[in-house]
Amino acid sequence: MTSLFLLCSLVIILFVRMCCAICQSQGQFPLTQNVTVVEGGTANLTCRVDQNDNTSLQWSNPAQQTLYFDDKKALRDNRIELVRASWHELSISVSDVSLSDEGQYTCSLFTMPVKTSKAFLTVLGVPEKPQITGFTSPVMEGERMQLTCKTSGSKPAADIRWFKNDKEVKDVKYLKEEDANRKTFTVSSTLDFLADRSDDGAVVSCRVDHESLNSTPQIAMQVLEIHYTPLVKIISSNSWPEEGQSIILTCESKGKPVPEPVLWTKDGGELPDPERMVVNGRVLSISFLNKTDNGTYRCEAKNPIGRNSTEYVLIVHDPNALAGQTGPDHALIGGIVAVVVFVTLCSIILLGRYLARHKGTYLTNEAKGAEDAPDADTAIINAEGSQVNAEEKKEYFI
Repeated sequence: MTSLFLLCSLVIILFVRMCCAICQSQGQFPLTQNVTVVEGGTANLTCRVDQNDNTSLQWSNPAQQTLYFDDKKALRDNRIELVRASWHELSISVSDVSLSDEGQYTCSLFTMPVKTSKAFLTVLGVPEKPQITGFTSPVMEGERMQLTCKTSGSKPAADIRWFKNDKEVKDVKYLKEEDANRKTFTVSSTLDFLADRSDDGAVVSCRVDHESLNSTPQIAMQVLEIHYTPLVKIISSNSWPEEGQSIILTCESKGKPVPEPVLWTKDGGELPDPERMVVNGRVLSISFLNKTDNGTYRCEAKNPIGRNSTEYVLIVHDPNALAGQTGPDHALIGGIVAVVVFVTLCSIILLGRYLARHKGTYLTNEAKGAEDAPDADTAIINAEGSQVNAEEKKEYFI
């Protein structure tokens, strides 16, 4: 009876332990993380288990080949090494990663049943250094330029940006093509514009951005050389030239190639006085100015691309006339006075003639008919003959 009781107790204890082991194994689960690495770099794959009752861990590659079983290496690949092996962790490293290493790796925990966790290894393809094509030196002003920047081997496809003197150019064309390996891409971008003289010496750069470059873009540069006709301008040393003075006219000409020595002319012909008008390179000097120097002076510059010219009108001023203009204009004042005197005399003459025509006499109120007369003349006429002493009563006015 006692033996039977002990046997039953032993069976119960074994059953409980087996149940506990099964429950504990059901709570175990391997944990992994996806990994991204640049081609040629090293990938670290880690598998962890929080609770483990001495159950083995294993790493296998996308082809389901075992890489490591616990601390035992299973695949002969010198690039794969053990980093850490314990009951709770199995970590391995893959060096010199290539695009073919990309894929899904599996960590297995050999419980009943076997439990697994997946980790995807992403390999970034590094873009090759870009190159700019399509530039032929030199380019004539007004010609159309098409510069193409290309880079291969990027995964995913790289981004290309254009800059001219550090200022980004937005209006460009972009093309993406899959490489023969069907894993990487070749991308190209075209910059299309008309050549302008302001572009001469400009630095055009093509910049390739990609996540594999660690924020350090790859750049290709091209310095532009634009040929254009001369731009001509005349600068005078004297803004108000006077007789007896001198003047220097400088002809500034800018072009590419550099313009030849300039040609000076006056009023469409040669300079009339070589002794006073001296040309030294781009400078025309005229000494002892006089009125005969007045005229239009032309400066012409040319290079193999073309020619251009500009004009300067020279007016030589009389210093005496200029000084007279600074004081009062006595002639003008004399003229005004004469006009005023003439107008005054004319007014006096006209007034005298008017008064002379209306000169007359009149009787005072003591004369007969004076009160009835409308004016002095009538009163005198009415009084004549009736007043003996009328002459004594006359009064005159002017």
